[in-house]
Amino acid sequence: MLLLSHREELVRQPAKYFPCSFGIEQGKNRSRGESVVSASVQTISRRLEHFGRDDFDLIVTDEAHHAVAKTYRRIFDYFRPRLHVGFTATPNRADGLGLEGIYEDIVFDRDLPWGIKNGWLSDIYCIRARIDFDISQVARRLGDYAPGELEKAVNIESANQAIADVYRQYAKGPTLIFAVSVAHARAIAEKIPGAVAISGGQDRSNAVEAFARGEIPCLVNCMVFTEGTDLPAVETVIIARPTQNIALYTQMVGRGTRLSPGKDHLTLIDCVGVSESSCLYTAPSLVGLEPELIPERVIDEVQGPLFDLPEIVAREMDKPEFYIKNVEYVKLWAKKMKYQLHGVNWFRMPDGSMVLSKPKLRIPPPDHLGRIHLCNGEVVKAQRVYDRVYKWLCRDHSDSRALWDVGRARNGWGAYMATEKQREMVCRMFPETDVTNMTKFEASQILTRVFNG
Repeated sequence: MLLLSHREELVRQPAKYFPCSFGIEQGKNRSRGESVVSASVQTISRRLEHFGRDDFDLIVTDEAHHAVAKTYRRIFDYFRPRLHVGFTATPNRADGLGLEGIYEDIVFDRDLPWGIKNGWLSDIYCIRARIDFDISQVARRLGDYAPGELEKAVNIESANQAIADVYRQYAKGPTLIFAVSVAHARAIAEKIPGAVAISGGQDRSNAVEAFARGEIPCLVNCMVFTEGTDLPAVETVIIARPTQNIALYTQMVGRGTRLSPGKDHLTLIDCVGVSESSCLYTAPSLVGLEPELIPERVIDEVQGPLFDLPEIVAREMDKPEFYIKNVEYVKLWAKKMKYQLHGVNWFRMPDGSMVLSKPKLRIPPPDHLGRIHLCNGEVVKAQRVYDRVYKWLCRDHSDSRALWDVGRARNGWGAYMATEKQREMVCRMFPETDVTNMTKFEASQILTRVFNG
C-alpha cells in the first residue's frame, strides 16, 4: 500500500495504525520495500524511477481534493494499482475543478453534522463577535479574498486587540486561532499572554507537543492547521481569517471537532467586521444555511448550539418582507451554486427545498455534494432534476406558463395591484404588514410560503 500525503505531520501519523512493516518516503527517509509506504507527494514525485510501476496494489490519497494537481497526476499516471482510494473532508475545491477525472465514484460520504449527531465529533457552540475591521472593499481572487488586501484590512491594532479581548471573554481551554498572515498571527499572539504564533516555514513540532501537554494555552496560525493536524484537545477555535471559501472554513472548524476526554463541546467564535457579507462563511454555513440568503441584521442574531441555528434563522426570517424577496434570494443562490433554474418561479423554503405553487411541486434540498435524494430512492445531481422539471413544465403545463415562469409572473399579471381577497388573507395572517401598494406577485409569494410551510 502507498499512502500519499502532502504535509510532514500527515506522512508520519499513520504509522501507529499498521501492525506490519512501515516505511517512509520523505526528505532523507527512504522506504525499502515495506508492506506500507507513507510518502510525501513532493518527495515521491521526484523518485518515481526508484519504484516499479506495479509495486503497489493499493494507493490511498489523503486530502484527496488536491489530487487534480500536476504533482499528484504525475504519480497516478506512473503507478498501476488495482485500486486508488481518496479521502477528503472537503470535496469542493475553491477553483471549481472537480475530482471526476481522478475518481470514478463517491462510495462513502458523511458530513460534519452527521459526525456530530452520531457521536464521532464534538458538538459546537457558536458565537459571533463583531470586530473593528472593514473587508467590504477587499478584492476576490480564485474564490476567496485576495490575501494581500485582506491582510491590510484585518491586521490593524484595534482589531487585534478586540480579538484578544474576545479570547479572554469567551475562550475555554486550549485555543486555536486562525489568522490571515504570519504577521497577523504574531500581532494577535503578542496580545494574548502565553500564546505562540506558528508559521508554515518553522519547526512547529515542539510547540504542538507543548500545546497538547497544556503548556501553551493558545496557538495562533496562518494556514498551518487547516488540514490533517491532529489536535483533539482544542476546545475553542477563533476564526480571525474571514473567508468566502466554504472548504477552507470547514477545514478550520474541523481542527476543533475531534473528541477528547473532558471536552464537552467546541466553542466556535467567528470574528466578523464590516463586509459585503453575501459570501462570508460563518457557523450557519456548517448546517447548510447559505450566507447570501440571510440578511446581516438577521445573521447577527444567529448564535448558540450549532443545530439550533436553522431554527433561529427560520424564526428571524419568517416574515412577509423576506417572503417577498425570495426571488432575489433564489437568484443569488442559483448563481453561486452555478445552477440553471430556467426561469422557473421557485420558492426556496427554510430547509432548502424548492416549491412551486402551480402546478404544485416540491423538490428536496441538494445534499452537500449537490445531489437530490428523490422520493423513489433515486439520487440525482441537482441540475439534472431542475432540467427535468423544466422540460416537464414546458411539455405538460405550457398553458399555465404565466404562473410558473418567474419573468412572466412578475412582469405580467403579477405587476398589478393585489386583489382584495389577497390583501384580506395577508392582513389576517400578518396584521402588521402594509398591503397598500402590494402587488399580486408579492402577495402570491407570501401565500406560497404560508400554504407550503
